[in-house]
Amino acid sequence: MEKAVCYVRVSTMEQATQGVSLEAQEEKLRAYCQMTGLEIVKIIKEEGISATKPLKDRPGGKELIEIINKKQANHVVTLKLDRLFRNAEDALHVTNDWDSKGVTLHLVDMGGQAINTKNAIGRFFLSLMAGFAELERNMIAERTAMALTHKKRNLEAYSPTPLGFERIDDTLKKNDEEWEIVNLIFQLRSEKISYSKIAEELNNRGIPGKRGGKWYGSTVRYVYQNDLYKKEVNEVC
Repeated sequence: MEKAVCYVRVSTMEQATQGVSLEAQEEKLRAYCQMTGLEIVKIIKEEGISATKPLKDRPGGKELIEIINKKQANHVVTLKLDRLFRNAEDALHVTNDWDSKGVTLHLVDMGGQAINTKNAIGRFFLSLMAGFAELERNMIAERTAMALTHKKRNLEAYSPTPLGFERIDDTLKKNDEEWEIVNLIFQLRSEKISYSKIAEELNNRGIPGKRGGKWYGSTVRYVYQNDLYKKEVNEVC
């Protein structure tokens, strides 16, 4: 009997309540393996792990790859493509490597049908789906960025609350004390002082960050390059 390793993953509590919980995924994979005559050697479960992290960098992903490399299984079974991979490049790179090792990937629920990479048609559909999955993620990222820009322009509250403002209900109101820090950052930048030197100066003066921590060049740069502040501060440099 052919041996298979099954992989199930959820990244958030919302996913767990929308029909793709670990238990729901496992049940479908077990039924599929029984129907196709695959012997399950391991079911790898990852909870709270985002698909934005490459498979090789996840604890369960490392275990899966080790099982494949040790030739303990020659089939990988998962519910959908996005359970395993973060983007099209990641999916195609890994599956091409698996193909060279004689390992077949099975996607159990792709629009109500299962596909696998054992044949040319399955590999073709995998390429298409990987591209569409990446397109969808990129479109979501664009919509998120547009929504954030809209909130900034209209001084609507968003998380985390930026330096110089405090959240009152769903709007941002100026915090005059913190705005003195913002103005100081812009003043020092107008004098051609680097971000890291400005951070050092703020720390030396005992000025805390928004959440009470130290300043770093990256946090100073975020303030200086944020359009939210440029609307209010006259740049000199």
